[in-house]
Amino acid sequence: MTRVYWDTMLFVYWLEGQGESAARVSAIRSSMANRGDRLCASNLTLCEMLAFPVKRHDRAGAEQLQTFFASHALEVLPFPVQAAPRFAAIRAEYGLAPPDALHLAIAATAGVDLFLTNDHRLHRLKISGIDFIAGLDTNLY
Repeated sequence: MTRVYWDTMLFVYWLEGQGESAARVSAIRSSMANRGDRLCASNLTLCEMLAFPVKRHDRAGAEQLQTFFASHALEVLPFPVQAAPRFAAIRAEYGLAPPDALHLAIAATAGVDLFLTNDHRLHRLKISGIDFIAGLDTNLY
């Protein structure tokens, strides 16, 4: 089983289900399910995603997101104290925005196999604790 951490935008594409990126993410998720891969994210992802329904005053949408993040369909990774030095090192070395550095630090501390993102700035990074960082155009799925 491969543990695959999705950056927030992949969830946005997948759950909103619109556009070319949504179709690609849906295909990746199907391939992951067929292979028995584990989908991972963090509570930061939920926080970022909740902004959309909260802004629209969509209580049902916010509740659906929270229910999904509490389900067994997803491994929600914690932000342990050990991730703080990784966060600081990633921010210092690469100059990333705090959310990007935090996602990477959480994934690295958990030792995920793959960090999947649509952010091309992240593809070139080598982060200890993450085997691979790839984009939606990856041939892994």
